[in-house]
Amino acid sequence: MRLVILEDYDQASEWAAKYICNRIIQFKPSQGRYFTLGLPTGLPRNHPESYHSYMWNNFFKHIDIDPNNAHILDGNAPDLQAECDAFEKKIEEAGGIDLFVGGIGPDGHIAFNEPGSSLSSRTRLKTLAMDTILANAKYFDGDLSKVPTMALTVGVGTVMDAREVMILITGAHKAFALYKAIEEGVNHMWTVSAFQQHPRTIFVCDEDATLELRVKTVKYFKGLMHVHNKLVDPLYSMKEN
Repeated sequence: MRLVILEDYDQASEWAAKYICNRIIQFKPSQGRYFTLGLPTGLPRNHPESYHSYMWNNFFKHIDIDPNNAHILDGNAPDLQAECDAFEKKIEEAGGIDLFVGGIGPDGHIAFNEPGSSLSSRTRLKTLAMDTILANAKYFDGDLSKVPTMALTVGVGTVMDAREVMILITGAHKAFALYKAIEEGVNHMWTVSAFQQHPRTIFVCDEDATLELRVKTVKYFKGLMHVHNKLVDPLYSMKEN
């Protein structure tokens, strides 16, 4: 397990972006080698706060990608269980997930695997915790009645099957979750802690997110930055590959 500690949000974001760029180039994507994930909340695809809209407006439309290669769960499918099963099958048919990138909530949930979720769970319909609903209210003008209460999500087990997992954690409000993920044992009440048992997990955080960690822990991982920085320097180019 790697813990990469950067000074602030911007530096953490830049380091993660460079790492992802290098991993994509190393992956050598082609017509038959691709897969992207997005998580919906049951909103219509064209809703401005749906994950479909978010992914397209903030990522997909800015890069060279065939829309047919972007696979996003449909929270409005007539049969949600069939939608989840089909999603798992698509991942399997694509050869699995090479790199899963995600963030966590202050309660340590990964994707929408809320506290108490099974650590072997697969893609499914999940009831959202009140903390998650409150956190998402800002995207709906603070109106809780408009915030979805359920969502489709990849399971913890689904993510654990990925060959590599990157988790981004920034801000003091997520410091206790990082502490639970790094310094305490695996616990289904803090689903992010499951990735202690993944062979290739990399946590990327800023200084604020380390406030609950032991000084010794922070010093140890900061002492490895010369190793971690070799993962993003040099920055690879598609032209060179």
